[in-house]
Amino acid sequence: MFWEDERGKRVSHAPDYFARFADGRGLVVDCRPLDRIDARSAAKFAAARAACEAVGWGYRVVGEVDPVRMVNVRWLAGYRHPRHGADDGLAARLLALFSVPSPLVAQAALLGDPIAVLPTVFHLLWLRRLTADLSRPLSDATLVSRAEAR
Repeated sequence: MFWEDERGKRVSHAPDYFARFADGRGLVVDCRPLDRIDARSAAKFAAARAACEAVGWGYRVVGEVDPVRMVNVRWLAGYRHPRHGADDGLAARLLALFSVPSPLVAQAALLGDPIAVLPTVFHLLWLRRLTADLSRPLSDATLVSRAEAR
């Protein structure tokens, strides 16, 4: 983005992300720890917001992501490939099994060896068909449930 400030000085800003939603809406995102937004950055963010609003896009400044949540999301991202959900029968049984919040490993073990079952659980968590509190470290006792059950 390029513009002139109130003194006529040329200013530029490259936002961190642009997302296009399925319905066609756009969203521009700037990432900066909120306690590190100085006056210069705030002015750039305000100009970016105004430009986005002028073309009908959303705009958001996000601070730091919770480190525990990031670790959990990175872990689940390792199971995003469809091969981890290839057994539709297992996925359906897991969705039925987690119809009420239940401990991750104990519940998965009801369907077989956790080593064989957990990749599908993690895949379903990645797809948000199952949910868990990702603000806490994933563990054997993490409560998991079907997304529509929450």
